[in-house]
Amino acid sequence: MGKNVTLITAKAEIQGDIRISEALQIEGAVKGNILADPDSNAEVTIGVKGIVEGEIRAPHIVINGEVKGDVYSSDHITLNKNGLVTGDVHYVMMEMVMGAKVNGKLLHVASEKGKKSKKDILNAAQTATPVPASENK
Repeated sequence: MGKNVTLITAKAEIQGDIRISEALQIEGAVKGNILADPDSNAEVTIGVKGIVEGEIRAPHIVINGEVKGDVYSSDHITLNKNGLVTGDVHYVMMEMVMGAKVNGKLLHVASEKGKKSKKDILNAAQTATPVPASENK
């Protein structure tokens, strides 16, 4: 099943925020934030000559071009050979190809699945019956 892709061509320049719920491919310039619907499986792809001046928030992000702003990926981010991020990268899983550049911090964020698993483990530890020291010989 394919996604509907919105394309911003190489000669286009968009000023303002963009909200998406599927796929967005940027070959031109965007001056504004790109915000994906939190419940979506949206993917933002920045082409080799694409540039974004603003924040990106999406589950899946592929950067081949330039981003001037913080990037937030709730699932997976790929920084390819020509990718350049000037800002912090917040990620759950990341793939960074040799040649990619980040001028900012790489900040790992626990996934929702990871938080739930950790919560389940903590709850299980609290309900376990302790063994008295006298029986632990």
